[in-house]
Amino acid sequence: MATYEDRYWTSSDGLRLHFRNYDGDSTRPPVICLPGLTRNARDFEDLAASLGGKWRVICPEMRGRGDSDYAKDPMTYTPLHYLQDVEALLAQEGIDRFVSIGTSLGGLLTMLLAISNPQRIAGAVLNDVGPEVSPAGLERIRGYVGQGRNFETWMHAARALQESSGDVYPDWDITQWLRYAKRIMVLGTGGRIAFDYDMKIAEPFEAPEGATPQVDMWPMFDALATRPLTVLRGQNSDILTAETAAKMATRPGVELVTLPRIGHAPTLDEPESVAAIESLLARV
Repeated sequence: MATYEDRYWTSSDGLRLHFRNYDGDSTRPPVICLPGLTRNARDFEDLAASLGGKWRVICPEMRGRGDSDYAKDPMTYTPLHYLQDVEALLAQEGIDRFVSIGTSLGGLLTMLLAISNPQRIAGAVLNDVGPEVSPAGLERIRGYVGQGRNFETWMHAARALQESSGDVYPDWDITQWLRYAKRIMVLGTGGRIAFDYDMKIAEPFEAPEGATPQVDMWPMFDALATRPLTVLRGQNSDILTAETAAKMATRPGVELVTLPRIGHAPTLDEPESVAAIESLLARV
């Protein structure tokens, strides 16, 4: 695993938020990796290792995830508050141009970052998300987010994930499920294995506006599509439909890569994902 430094920044409402900083070539724009709804900086360990010091990689953890503070007001667990938090991070680090790699919610944030100033986006990867989000996928997410299950051992956790998400990664063996569990869970109080996020993120998510911004996202995508852009899609995704992905790919300069036998979302360590990201960075 590539070495990193734990760093922090402060939100406008006083939360101490965490990010991993992987050093790299300072003459290149940094790569900022924005995770999905219930995810954290560990999602991008393999990607940071593959970039191998050639690029600076920043992996923020949104409020209520990982080592970031939990929000005092759970109704701040919304995309617009996450956007404000990311803007504060960019300001602290003096970053005015960057590559954004966003998974699911992180991809929505990437589009929101683009609409205000597309020139600061040196390039972007949208991982299994687009300007239209399938209602079926949102309902599935609402069915599990904030449930608060915990497990006696890592093997119990891995087996539970395999049972609930086996259709997303049908080709994984138990070693991969164990690794996945250790990315999205943590050893909690009482020695139990628990998901590494504040269960209260589900509260605003119950309302439609808590899931995705209630605006037409196509202009935001089109602002982003003026830059080098790669769209990754799991073949079996229930968030980014094949129809929406095909429409996105009609924009000039957009590269669409579909990963076979994967649902929502690719983990970015698949050979196809690695090659697509390397291709995007070469365009940058």
